[in-house]
Amino acid sequence: MMRSLYSGVAGLKTHQTRMDVIGNNIANVNTTAYKSSSMTFSELMSQTTQKASGANATTGVGGTNAKQIGLGVKAGAINTAITTQGSAQSTGNPFDIMITGDNFFVVSNGSENFFTRDGSFYVDGAGNLAMTSTGYNVMGWGVDETTGNIKQDTVTALRIMSAANMTYPPEATTKANISGILDENDKDVTSANGKTVNLNFFDARGYSYTAKFTFKQSGGDKTNEYSMELNKILDSTGAEIDISKLKFGNRSQQKMETKVTLNTDAYKWDGKVLKTKDGTTEVANLADIFNQDGSLITPQDDAAAQKQQKALDAIAKAYGYEGSTDEFLNLYITSTENKDKQLTIQDLLGNMMAGKKTDVLPADGSAITMEGRYFEGTTVVFNKDTGKLESVGGSTTNLNVNAAFSALGGNFSDVTIDLSECTNYDNKGTSTIGATSGDLDGLGTGRRLGDMIGVSIQKDGMIYASYDNGMTKLLGQIATAAFANASGLEKEGDNLYSATLNSGEFDGIGVDITAGGGYMSTGQLEMSNVDLSSEFTEMITTQRGFQANSRIITVSDTLLEELTNLKR
Repeated sequence: MMRSLYSGVAGLKTHQTRMDVIGNNIANVNTTAYKSSSMTFSELMSQTTQKASGANATTGVGGTNAKQIGLGVKAGAINTAITTQGSAQSTGNPFDIMITGDNFFVVSNGSENFFTRDGSFYVDGAGNLAMTSTGYNVMGWGVDETTGNIKQDTVTALRIMSAANMTYPPEATTKANISGILDENDKDVTSANGKTVNLNFFDARGYSYTAKFTFKQSGGDKTNEYSMELNKILDSTGAEIDISKLKFGNRSQQKMETKVTLNTDAYKWDGKVLKTKDGTTEVANLADIFNQDGSLITPQDDAAAQKQQKALDAIAKAYGYEGSTDEFLNLYITSTENKDKQLTIQDLLGNMMAGKKTDVLPADGSAITMEGRYFEGTTVVFNKDTGKLESVGGSTTNLNVNAAFSALGGNFSDVTIDLSECTNYDNKGTSTIGATSGDLDGLGTGRRLGDMIGVSIQKDGMIYASYDNGMTKLLGQIATAAFANASGLEKEGDNLYSATLNSGEFDGIGVDITAGGGYMSTGQLEMSNVDLSSEFTEMITTQRGFQANSRIITVSDTLLEELTNLKR
């Protein structure tokens, strides 16, 4: 009789424990990444009143089974459905991450590692990726500075917002390309100033500059030939920088008939002195420019150089070349004394200083037709039949030209300019030619200093930063842990688990989540895998079991009461 009482009590306790498990599941129905638990029963023990016996062949008596009376029930096991995937909840937060698969995030409190499926993360004040609930650091692998790839070693805290990661270093432009149509009927191409093409580039410190190149068409029967010159370089403020030490191409000739005439409405020559028309003001004196033999004076100081340049600029202006002094001085004509020799306007002015009567610049306002010009640059030639680029600087195989910008200082790099995509087609008088930094594959573009504008996490846990200069940078990779028996992990509260002997040890390195076929999803969190319908069903059966066990106690008590009443 007493056995049934104790069996009933054991049944009550065990069903109460099962109710505790169910209650905890329902309480955590909205807990992020919570894994539901279930409880199984097992009998406590049995009292054997008679052992089993075997059959007796001699007497012909059969065997008998053992007589055993059960003594109650106990909790056999409490299992956690740790490998059952919870549903996805969209949050829109880029640092909320859901794992699909059987892996776990690795987090640390600074002294030991824990494991969790709760991917609700944020970036703390130190720039570390951390859990929002506990502040524990999310662990992962850093980037090998030598290779730029992930180095899978002992996991460390992922400090993704460090000072070094907030900016992306600048880089000097090393390559560029000029492409498009250069229409020979374009008025800019045939004008004295030529067609201007701007190339924007960067130095090693990230400062931007604009190089202005000009294309000018040759005259006569060489309309398929063009000069390419570097006119000037401007900084980001629009100020012109000194390019006198910069070499672009070579000194070349270009056939181009140009009439040069003195503006006699404003100027006149008085021997070797250029004056205003009324003769009252000296504009330029050849003695400030040339020696007596007509050779160019070598200035001894900046003041003399400025005086010489001022005189040359004034003469150029008088002949209609204001602002284009070098262009003016490099126009050439065949000598009347030596048909194999070309003389520049600078030579003609020098002859005037030397007192020569021939091969001089007309001083009476009559026009002189210059045959061409010398320029510092390269010659671009198109095929007359196909309109495709044929040669650059005389080379038919190397269609590049080098701009030796490194001469401007150590922060500049030479830029190789690819012209292979230029064409000489009819586009109704409109040229589309333009310059772009970087080669045709987008390499060597250079860049300014970039500020971080965003962070993204890939499916494999790799974390990339994006910068406002168009660059991206690998910051690290979130490591995960995989266990042979994930159900053997021990709950530590706060959605954390710790490794046990039955789960398998964590090796301190972890695994790439994609190695086991899993992946990470950003902007989502894993919901609890508690199934309320199942829990309510279990609650009903647990309640009935509890009621039935209580009846065992009450009935047993009634029987005992009847037994005590026998002596009355």
